[in-house]
Amino acid sequence: MAPVATTFLPTISDEKTLRASFVRDEDERPKVAYNIFSDDIPIISLAGMDDDGSIRSEICSKIVAACEDWGIFQVVDHGVDAGLVTEMNRLAREFFALPPEDKLRFDMTGGKKGGFIVSSHLQGEAVQDWREIVTYFSYPIRVRDYSRWPDKPEGWRTVVEAYSEHLMGLACKLLGVLSEAMGLDKEALTKACVDMDQKIVVNFYPKCPQPDLTLGLKRHTDPGTITLLLQDQVGGLQATKDGGNTWITVKPIEGAFVVNLGDHGHFLSNGRFKNADHQAVVNSNCSRMSIATFQNPAPEATVYPLAIRDGEKPVLDAPMTFSEMYRKKMSRDIELAKLKKLAKTEAQEGAKKPTEVAVQPEKLDQILA
Repeated sequence: MAPVATTFLPTISDEKTLRASFVRDEDERPKVAYNIFSDDIPIISLAGMDDDGSIRSEICSKIVAACEDWGIFQVVDHGVDAGLVTEMNRLAREFFALPPEDKLRFDMTGGKKGGFIVSSHLQGEAVQDWREIVTYFSYPIRVRDYSRWPDKPEGWRTVVEAYSEHLMGLACKLLGVLSEAMGLDKEALTKACVDMDQKIVVNFYPKCPQPDLTLGLKRHTDPGTITLLLQDQVGGLQATKDGGNTWITVKPIEGAFVVNLGDHGHFLSNGRFKNADHQAVVNSNCSRMSIATFQNPAPEATVYPLAIRDGEKPVLDAPMTFSEMYRKKMSRDIELAKLKKLAKTEAQEGAKKPTEVAVQPEKLDQILA
């Protein structure tokens, strides 16, 4: 589904109140501040993971436990060169500091695959996310379209190619741990992706005049297999594991990657490993940036549990392709947006038409969960 664009985001110096198109319904607004950090998300050192023995076994146990509990954790000592991470951060910040005309040369509206867009959201959704993004596809290598990659600032392509390769390696290493935990060959989860796609999304969240009314990125689970996120030290990534009743803000760790599983990884594990439920909040003090690297299966890859433990039932009724799974997910999100809009409209008209039947909140809550 092609994203919908809007005009450039207002800055706090331009406007003192939030545009109506960014204002979320009360049940979707932030409950916890961007800088009230939690220690609930595990921070796991990967030092010694490539060696056989008790250290590797302990590291793997921590990864598996984190995936069973939250579906999200942080890794340090991950082997990705610190200088490369610094360069990736620098280039990303310099890109968003470019004049609008330079960024808009890579405008991705109209179905273009990769480029720049402001406040992407699904068609049918009334509320927009408070962010700018630049995104591009880096794997499979044979299908890279460098015309959709930024050519400013200088050095982007060289750094991104190296960064992409390192994160592909790290993602496959982590999937190997989960494969073995499922009693499968180390390559099982990677092979289930057929020909793994990699998509990089660089998010820029400008300062916001009324951050308590909006979100930088709405609540969601990632559709793919595994995501590696590099975030700055500002804070804003939030997670929930109780259906949105409570939220925690993931503590930024210098040089760490936040790892979370997506729907594909969740289904392949037959629900054993959680698909992390998360969102991004913004603030009025400073901008925030994050770089998300999504590892996704090929469109034709089969989505179905690879291992089902004794006493369990399959979480899916039947196998489907990843493209079918993705379409169902998007259709569900769009339908939810329509239902919420209808419920809001009927609530506003309720006083005029007291006998009219409104959408039941309980059903909406079940869909949200």
